[in-house]
Amino acid sequence: MNEPTDKKRVLIFIVSYKAEKFIRSVLARIPENIWTNPYFETEVLVIDDESGDNTFQFAQEYVNSTGNPHITVLHNPKNQGYGGNQKIGYNYAIKMNFDVVVLLHGDGQYPPEYLEQMILPILKGESDVTFGSRMINKIAALHGRMPFYKWVGNQVLTFLQNHILGVHLAEFHTGFRAFRVDALRSIPFGYNSNYFDFDTDIVIQLLDTHNRILEIPIPVFYGDEVSRVNGFKYGYLILKSSILSRLIRWGIFYNPKFDYLTENTQYESKLGYESSHQFAIDHVALDSIVLDLGGSPGIMAAEMSRKKIRTISVDKNITSVMKENSIQVIQADIDFLEFEKIQEDVDYILMLDIIGQLREPEVVLRKLRQHFSRQAPQLIITTANIGFFPIRVALLFGQFNYGKRGILDMHNSRLFTFYSLRRALLNLGYEIREEKGLPAPFYLAFGDTKAARFLIGLNRFFIRISRNIFSYQMAFVAKPTPTLDLLLETAVQSGQMKAMEIENGIYNDPLK
Repeated sequence: MNEPTDKKRVLIFIVSYKAEKFIRSVLARIPENIWTNPYFETEVLVIDDESGDNTFQFAQEYVNSTGNPHITVLHNPKNQGYGGNQKIGYNYAIKMNFDVVVLLHGDGQYPPEYLEQMILPILKGESDVTFGSRMINKIAALHGRMPFYKWVGNQVLTFLQNHILGVHLAEFHTGFRAFRVDALRSIPFGYNSNYFDFDTDIVIQLLDTHNRILEIPIPVFYGDEVSRVNGFKYGYLILKSSILSRLIRWGIFYNPKFDYLTENTQYESKLGYESSHQFAIDHVALDSIVLDLGGSPGIMAAEMSRKKIRTISVDKNITSVMKENSIQVIQADIDFLEFEKIQEDVDYILMLDIIGQLREPEVVLRKLRQHFSRQAPQLIITTANIGFFPIRVALLFGQFNYGKRGILDMHNSRLFTFYSLRRALLNLGYEIREEKGLPAPFYLAFGDTKAARFLIGLNRFFIRISRNIFSYQMAFVAKPTPTLDLLLETAVQSGQMKAMEIENGIYNDPLK
C-alpha cells in the first residue's frame, strides 16, 4: 500500500505532575505504530508542572537515551494545576498547527497502547473528539482496581451531568482524550478552570459548539499512582459548571468560558411562544403600517410581511431579510434618527428589546411623541426586567455579570423595572394602555420540551403573584398624548370653527 503524501500531524501531549515513577514507562509504552503510522506523523510533548521531583529529569533522560528527536520535554517553573497545564499543551498544539492532539497522563493510568484507536476516528472524519471511556464496561472498571468510591462517584456525577446538559455520555471524567485541533480553536478553553474541573469545562464547550464526541472502551489500570483530586470539591465544581452553562443560556449569569456567540448571532426569533416578539405580533392589527425601530436581523419584518402588514425597518445593520420584507429601510443609529425621514402615517411603533440599548432613551421617546402625536400610533415596548428574581438573588451574593444576551446584555446602556419604565413613559407624555410581565425564554434553552413547558407554566404562575419580581421581560403598550403645539393648533382650529358657527347663526349654546 502506498503511503499518503499528505500525512496529518498528531501531538501526544503528556501532562505530568510528580510522575517520576511512571514517566519513562509511559513513554516506552507508546506503540511502534504511532511512530511509523502511514496516516499520520507523531510528536510527543511532555510538560512537567513543577513537580518538585525527578519527573522532568527522567523524561529528558529517556529522550537522550533513545535519541528520539520527536519528543519535547517542557517545564512550568510555577505549578499551573492540572487544567492550567492542559491549556499550555493545547495552545502548543494550535500554535504548531497540529491536526490532532491526544491527552495522556504521565502516571500510566491510561493505556498508550490505545493511541491509534483514539486518533483514527478523528482523521477519518468520524468524530471531532474521542474519549477513552472506562465506564462503557462498568464491571471491567472494577476488575481494573478502580476504587469502589470512585466507581460510584463517577457514575453518579455522569448521570447528573447528562441530565443537566441533555446528553448521553458514558463518562465525563476520563483523562484520555483526543481532539481535532480546529475544535479546540473554536472554543475559549483559556478561560477554563486550572483545577481538575477543567475536564468538565472543555466537554461542555465542545458539546455546546456541536462537536461530535465518540467514546471507545479502554481497559482500566489503577496501580501506585496517587490521586490528587479532592472528591467533594471536584464534584461541587463540575456540577456548578454544568448548571452555570445552562443558566448562561437564559441570560441570567455570564462567564466568558461559555460564550461562543458572535456579534450578530445572538438575536433569535422568539415567535410561537409567550415572548416579546409574540406579544408585538398579537397586538398589531392587519392592514396596518408598523415602524420597527431596531429591526435587525429582520425577524419581525418577515413575520409581518407574511401577515400582510407593511413595515418600515430602522437599524444600524441592514440585512437582506429586512430589505425584502419592508416598504422602507432606514440605516441609522436610533439615538440620532431623523424622524422626518419617515413620511408614512404609522399605526404602530415597535421598540422590542432595544430601549435599554439606547444612550438616551428619554430623548428618543420625546422625539417620537413630538413627531407622531398627531397620528397617535400605539407604541409597543419590550425590555428586560432588572428586578427579575434571579438577578435579585445574584445581587445578594455580589453578582452582576453582563453577557451577550439576556437581562444583562452587554449592549444595554440602561436597565429598567416596571416602575422606572412606567414613570419614564408617563413623565414624557405617554398614556399607558397595557402592562404585562413575560416569562423567561425557556424554549431557547431547552427547545419545545416538557421541561420547557413546565418551567414556562411555573413562571407564569409566579408572575401572577408578583410581576415585578418574577417577570423576565416587561411589555408595555402606550400612546403619545398630544403635544402643547398640537393642543394649541387644535384649540385655534376649534375656535375658528365655532366663530364661524356663531357668524352663520348655527351656534348651539351648551347652557340652554
